[in-house]
Amino acid sequence: MRGPAARRAIRYARFTIGYNVIEGIIAVAAGTVAGAVSLIGFGVDSGIEVAAATVVLVRLLAEIRGGEPDEAKERRALKFIALTFFALALYVTVEGVRDLVAGESPDTSLVGIALTGASIVIMPWLARAKRKAGLEMNSRLVVADAAETKLCAWLSVSTFAGLVAFAIWGWTWIDPVAGFVIAAFAIMEGKEAWEGELVCDDGCEDDAGDDCDDHRGAGGKDR
Repeated sequence: MRGPAARRAIRYARFTIGYNVIEGIIAVAAGTVAGAVSLIGFGVDSGIEVAAATVVLVRLLAEIRGGEPDEAKERRALKFIALTFFALALYVTVEGVRDLVAGESPDTSLVGIALTGASIVIMPWLARAKRKAGLEMNSRLVVADAAETKLCAWLSVSTFAGLVAFAIWGWTWIDPVAGFVIAAFAIMEGKEAWEGELVCDDGCEDDAGDDCDDHRGAGGKDR
């Protein structure tokens, strides 16, 4: 698995890790200052995405270098990531219910709004770029990673909407509700990680190849 598409996929994986590290630190810090459970959850999710992207990057580097990836270690790592997603879902749900019952109100976070707004632009682009590289490589691994990034884009939208709605209308319930949305996303992502969907098993090239065929026209040229 070599060539321009493979090199792009590695660059995208590295960018995902770097961006999410910065995003996670800023989101958790801003969420803590503002008392916004949805923003804290968004930041923690970014940290988990770093772990998942690292698994993908290690696998890509191993395949490009011609080595044999350690499937057992990858699956253990993904199960740990899944448990972390489930813990995140539990945290934001408990905190959200507590805030609703107590009637606690977060502060407006302009930093959080700017951060999630930037992610709304960056994450969809990154998801499309990853998917294109994955289809060119016939790699289900990269295509699955692209789907994970797309899910992060929707998470950015929900968090951004909650922060903006609170800033404009002062709805105290919107932050816990946005946290519940994050919990739902975390459960979905955790389920995928637990089932090992980011690990490319035997025959994945054929699966990705079928996906690629759907995007090609007559004569084998891209549509």
